[in-house]
Amino acid sequence: MTETSEAPAAVEQPSKPTRRRVHRAWFVAAVTFVTIIGAAAFRSVPGLLIDPLHEEFDWSRGTIGAAVSVNLALYGLTAPFAAALMDRFGIRRVVAVALTVIALGSGLTVWMTAAWQLMLCWGLLVGLGSGSMALAFAATVTNRWFTERRGLVSGILTAASASGQLIFLPLLSWIIDRYDWRPAAVTVALAALAVVPFVWLLLHDHPADIGQKPYGAAEFVPKPPPVVGAARRAVSVLFSAARTGPFWLLAGTFAICGASTNGLIQTHFVPAAHDHRMPITAAASLLAVIGIFDVVGTIASGWFTDRFDSRRLLAVYYALRGVSLLFLPLLLAPSVHPPMIFFIVFYGLDWVATVPPTLALCREQYGEDSAIVFGWVLASHQVGAALVAFLGGVARDTFGSYDVVWYASGALCAVAALMALVIRKKTSDG
Repeated sequence: MTETSEAPAAVEQPSKPTRRRVHRAWFVAAVTFVTIIGAAAFRSVPGLLIDPLHEEFDWSRGTIGAAVSVNLALYGLTAPFAAALMDRFGIRRVVAVALTVIALGSGLTVWMTAAWQLMLCWGLLVGLGSGSMALAFAATVTNRWFTERRGLVSGILTAASASGQLIFLPLLSWIIDRYDWRPAAVTVALAALAVVPFVWLLLHDHPADIGQKPYGAAEFVPKPPPVVGAARRAVSVLFSAARTGPFWLLAGTFAICGASTNGLIQTHFVPAAHDHRMPITAAASLLAVIGIFDVVGTIASGWFTDRFDSRRLLAVYYALRGVSLLFLPLLLAPSVHPPMIFFIVFYGLDWVATVPPTLALCREQYGEDSAIVFGWVLASHQVGAALVAFLGGVARDTFGSYDVVWYASGALCAVAALMALVIRKKTSDG
């Protein structure tokens, strides 16, 4: 008699919870964030250099402001070509070269003895390098690696510049106050060089390079072939966009944005506060506090941009900025007091909150060309900044005060608020 034996039933093992891996797009965004922070050191210096260079070389503030204006203008005018170059040669190569040029320009300033050398080193070299590290870099990364959360990511990457300001401003002002402006220039050069290895080793050009989809994409997106004729493409995109009304409204509002931030506060706040006998380290610390709240305001603006009409957001931002600037001449004093702290917090929340909605409007209006269009809009931002960096110094030399510059900038912000409201929405048929 044979025994039949039944196979024991398989014991069902509890399934292990699958761990959700973080999408590589967030790592690329993190490397981009760190890169922009490292490159932001150069943006912390111009306002700190005006008084030391004036005292050592007896150059007028208008002359120094002219060098800063060249830097700011090139920062913007290089951006659209840099975006096209990233399409041709890849993000990693363009950014690594840009950081090296920034380091070279900043490092050479320690040997300058004439104003034209300041124009060459800080104006031309640092301007060209920084232009390739402009917000078009953040726009390119956002467009390639994300289809969802673009407003949030653009806000975070924009805030990186403010974070760099937060880190470097107190340090550089302390170095200038305790030692000299030359060690501060060397610090900027070393900070730019320190980021190059991170860019070269960790910054991927496209999700397809590592076989992934962009974050939030339903389908795999193949890497497009290199786009030849970078300069020609940048110019052709400009001519195409310039035939549309929204481009001029976006460029005009962003020019006023640059005039009232980089050109005005970042360049002239420290010397203006010093005119009222505020120590340079205290004034620089206030700018660093702007950087703290800029991070909060810009990330919040990115969140708002994903949910609300970008035109209305811009109108609110510019209107609030204009009101705050009208009160600034009443707040400058030898010491820091609560109303000034309130202004710094209020202004910091609004510093570059305009970037995510402006970038969203470029994307809405111009699609695949939006990064290059945004580069040209950013160029207008920096042209506005350059004009006020120069004219602010001339006004100080002429009137002995910055008051007229604060009031004029406040009025311009009111104009920008109105311009933002009349930008038309993109129709479904284009």
